[in-house]
Amino acid sequence: MKPDLGTRLVTAAIMLLLATTFVCYAIGDAPRRSLLKETLSLLTLSSFALVLGQFHLTRCNPVVEGQIQPRRLQWLHKAIAYGALSVLLLHPVLIVLPRYFEAGVRPQDAFITMLTTFDNLGTVLGLAAWVVMIALGLTSLFRLRLMKHFALRYRTWRYIHAGLASGFVGLALWHAIDIGRHTDLVMSGLFIVLAVTGIGLLARRYHGELPRHAPTPQGAKT
Repeated sequence: MKPDLGTRLVTAAIMLLLATTFVCYAIGDAPRRSLLKETLSLLTLSSFALVLGQFHLTRCNPVVEGQIQPRRLQWLHKAIAYGALSVLLLHPVLIVLPRYFEAGVRPQDAFITMLTTFDNLGTVLGLAAWVVMIALGLTSLFRLRLMKHFALRYRTWRYIHAGLASGFVGLALWHAIDIGRHTDLVMSGLFIVLAVTGIGLLARRYHGELPRHAPTPQGAKT
């Protein structure tokens, strides 16, 4: 399909989001580490920014809805979601990956310790977000089967999808702010603004879809 004006505008917005994330990373005060570790950190931050941007890349955003064809919008939404969530799904592995090139604790030991440590709030939040993210991905991949099996309407599935997405973002954002190396005031502020405005758009759209009951005429029996 030949890109239309709306697609170009959305692509430019995505590039701007990634550039903003990179700038926030660059001006952060976290001490720099090895090239591999910093590359993986930037990849994770960019992926999370794209996930937050997904709330804006839907029909909930009236600006986007009026500028791009629904089919193309859905394709972009899916492509970005599956790509970014794949990186975040591997986040626990990417954390210990550099240990293969360092002396000290073995990567597998560090991985097991990380997944079985429950005395740190940030770690527990991260594990909870990881589980919700898996549920979000599976319910998206097998949407049609789930709808058929449980006799769900598409609107009901959308509410479930939105709830899982909002829950994942809330847990992941809290996790990142609590123990994230690069989520200082500036980076945290960017993520919070994206999350609040995105979920706000979602709530506004779905609230507008709720059925409206006509007021009961005065004197009528109820």
